[in-house]
Amino acid sequence: MDSSAKIVELSFPIDVSMKKFSGDTARNVFNFKRKEVPLKSENIKYTGIIYDIFLDSMAGTYIDLPGHISETDDGNDLASCSPGMLYRLKTCAIPLENPDGGVGVQELAAGCGGNLDGADALIINAFGKNYIEEHKARKTFLTKDAAKWIIENGIKLLVSDIYESPALDGIFYDLFSAGIATVCNPMNLHLVGDRCILSVFTLALKGITQSPCRVIAEINGEKES
Repeated sequence: MDSSAKIVELSFPIDVSMKKFSGDTARNVFNFKRKEVPLKSENIKYTGIIYDIFLDSMAGTYIDLPGHISETDDGNDLASCSPGMLYRLKTCAIPLENPDGGVGVQELAAGCGGNLDGADALIINAFGKNYIEEHKARKTFLTKDAAKWIIENGIKLLVSDIYESPALDGIFYDLFSAGIATVCNPMNLHLVGDRCILSVFTLALKGITQSPCRVIAEINGEKES
């Protein structure tokens, strides 16, 4: 890593106050039980702390591998996917000016000067500082031709604050079918600029294709060869 690179956190901290809404009901997405374990020997006595953790797979900022949809499952989970798919990726960031409705190729191309410069990952920042939680943000969405453009540009990881429309056009289905992983519910996308190096950190969980994650951008850093 370039020692002069600025590090920007793009993921929400997860705490016990977070809730997931379904219709008019809400439920906790994170909780834990703290346990104290007394430990002692002839030399020392102290108390260890361990936790039982409950964690919804969509708590905070989270990653979807293609296997999040059964029909697009490519056999990879968080334990088997290549670390190179998530670590220090050359990334282009596209800022949008609070669009309303469908975001297509024209808007994406204009936001990056028509050139993704061989990026492996893409950030789409529709709301900037005026972030709207993902479940409330579907009035703005990616169109089918936008998904096709992302696929054709060879993107393997998409971090965005917009995805599907209320009509469920199949944006995730198209992206996953092309082997693209997605990060949902990110934050601070407006701090990235137009280029960065992006890393996503998860636990290596066998059988799991969707999980909370931590997303870090290196600004002015260069990926090592």
